[in-house]
Amino acid sequence: MESFFVRYRNPLVLLALLAAQIIGLATQVHRADSGRMSLDPRDSGGVRLIRLWADALVSPPERILHSGGSSFSSLWSNYIDLRHVRQQNQQLQQTIDRLRFEQAALLEDARQGERLQRLLNFQPQYLYKTLAAQVIGSSGTTQSRVFYIDKGTADGLQHDMAVITPDGIVGKVRDVFSHTSQVLVINDQSSGAGVILETTRIRGILRGNASGQPQIVGIIADNRIKSGERVLTAGGDQIFPRGLPVGVVEAVARDPERDGFVNVIVKPYAALDRLDEVLVITSMEPRFPADQQQDMAESEAIKGAEVQQQEAQKKASAVMAERLPGLIDPNLPADQQPLNDSTPPPPVAHTVQPLHPDRFTPGNAPTDNTQPPAQGSPIQPRTP
Repeated sequence: MESFFVRYRNPLVLLALLAAQIIGLATQVHRADSGRMSLDPRDSGGVRLIRLWADALVSPPERILHSGGSSFSSLWSNYIDLRHVRQQNQQLQQTIDRLRFEQAALLEDARQGERLQRLLNFQPQYLYKTLAAQVIGSSGTTQSRVFYIDKGTADGLQHDMAVITPDGIVGKVRDVFSHTSQVLVINDQSSGAGVILETTRIRGILRGNASGQPQIVGIIADNRIKSGERVLTAGGDQIFPRGLPVGVVEAVARDPERDGFVNVIVKPYAALDRLDEVLVITSMEPRFPADQQQDMAESEAIKGAEVQQQEAQKKASAVMAERLPGLIDPNLPADQQPLNDSTPPPPVAHTVQPLHPDRFTPGNAPTDNTQPPAQGSPIQPRTP
């Protein structure tokens, strides 16, 4: 069997010569920028034809390989090489959840810090002694509106102590345990607090209704009661000090059980359903700032000095009374004794003495025989 080159030797030689000639012409022919062919070697502004053919021959496979490599690289990185992506996704999701929890905790700490700052700023300015407490739970039922705080008898809490916030009153301590206490809120039906309307000065009792709204009961209908009027504690219940803010009048409704009476619905200042920290009034004795306490101490010192001076004067009076017993009248009380009697003495009446004798007052007429006789009496002769 003859070989391929031997059998087709002539055509192959002819093709080789033709290819050599074409390559030679391509190396000599220049293609100008305008597309014109030129054999002038001085025309160096164009591109050799062999380079154009080589570019046309090599560029398509190169583009195919380049796009195929990019596609394969994208396919590898985005679809094939995804062994650890699921694990990384789970780790990132856990990190996001942890950061969300930390953000929520930081936000809650910031809010709690603001509330505690308000309490700390309110306590020194308040007149009575208070104790800060944390709300730790609620009753869990809608029938009884109470909550629990983390302070008890170990902290000095007692039954019926008032519970307030910087915004207004909250309730009173009902049950006290060792380290916890139960607080009855003012919107409970069994609660009660003496209140007074600020403008009209109408008094009543504040307690909750069936819907959990604080209302003032036992008030005679009065056209002066308007919405928006402030409600303050009256102080007559011996639990809440007088003048604490309670809320504002929201509406006035007719009492369905008694004619001529109304129920005043009150919108409380304190957020009764969103309590976190409260203050318990542990002492009803008023406190005063340092400057007022200093002034009161100075006043007490001056008063004590005056009392000592009065005592010294009394002792001196007693000593004088002992030394002068004649000045003590046993028939008079102690405050009317001559030494202790401060009433002014009665004025002394002095008799005015005449400058000349009075001849007209009976008994003061002179006895003179030369006086003429009375009318109608005989004239007595004078004896020599």
